Amino acid sequence: MITHFIFMSSSYSLGKRIALHFIVDDEHIQDELKKVLDKIITECGKDVSISTHMIQAEDTTWESVCISDHFFKGVEVIDSLDKFIKLIKKDRKLEGIDVAKYILSKIKCTQLKLQKLVYFCYAEYLCDAGKELFTDAIYAFKYGPVVDTVYQKYKKYGYKPITEEKENIDATVSELPAKSRILFAEYGTEKILSIDSTLRKYGQLTAAQLVDLTHRENAPWTKTKKGTWIFYSQMKLEVIRKYHKFEIL
Repeated sequence: MITHFIFMSSSYSLGKRIALHFIVDDEHIQDELKKVLDKIITECGKDVSISTHMIQAEDTTWESVCISDHFFKGVEVIDSLDKFIKLIKKDRKLEGIDVAKYILSKIKCTQLKLQKLVYFCYAEYLCDAGKELFTDAIYAFKYGPVVDTVYQKYKKYGYKPITEEKENIDATVSELPAKSRILFAEYGTEKILSIDSTLRKYGQLTAAQLVDLTHRENAPWTKTKKGTWIFYSQMKLEVIRKYHKFEIL
């Protein structure tokens, strides 16, 4: 029997679980495995989601691991530590669409309401934690702050509810993967708690009510220069930090 040691994590960009696979064949392998784990934690963060497994199989192949334990079927083995770390780090940063999908798993929205809720999630987290919730730029459009990547994905719905997205069809099925995606990110637990708090606070408001909040006097949107219908000014972090207090409930 051959002893296999496996580091496992998830790659949301690939849409599958990923693994680093080692054969435990000499007394020095334990030192090597510790160095691997230390490097993953150093580069990906102490709160990175990673599991370790030791398993006996018939031979040195990954196929034998899958035969020995079906838990490992469908896992993609990555051929180098650097590639493994790169895949994990890519998913440690959230995008606006990740937050949007989680919101849709919990609340039926038009794209306008969704835009405002994504923005409020960002602003509340920024002001409370002092960090960005996601990496996308936020722009000052006619009806308030907009995350352009989210807008481009859902603008086809106009003022109609977003009904074709599977995230919004059965929340009991789809909320878990959407939530897991956020939890996997850097400060994931902190971020999901903040998002949930924001949705409890603003989630029952209509799109019009949310727009009204962002248009209050001295709110960040009012402090950002608007351009033409094609070009819009990016809202700066310091503006949101300083003036978000004027648009909260």
